[in-house]
Amino acid sequence: MAELTRISAPDGVAPAAAYTHVVMGTGRFVAVSGQLALDEDGKLVGEGDPAAQARQIFENLRRCLAAAGATFDDVVKLTFFVTDMAYMPAVRAARDEHISPGRLPAASAVQVAALVNPDFLMEIEAFALLPE
Repeated sequence: MAELTRISAPDGVAPAAAYTHVVMGTGRFVAVSGQLALDEDGKLVGEGDPAAQARQIFENLRRCLAAAGATFDDVVKLTFFVTDMAYMPAVRAARDEHISPGRLPAASAVQVAALVNPDFLMEIEAFALLPE
């Protein structure tokens, strides 16, 4: 795991409640493409169910990170694309099953008009940093 520094409240910036404002470190950069709620056979998991979709997405992220030799401890940034901000509690609950509240990455949440398929409620991408 790369040595990461997290700054939750930079001078003059309101403290972050559900993410970290700044995460920095050195090492090998890993970018994980936006993941959707698809199982290993490419079938949608959790049609109409944001909690089920979020859990599947975080499992997909875990598997992608593992393929790069990383874990959620190495994640420095998450970006959440949701079709409705009302899904964010489900996203945070799934995130909290994988990431300790004391090690939250930087994050952005964006409401989008649509994703690649109308059955997808969200897509989540991750950036991680591994030791050199």
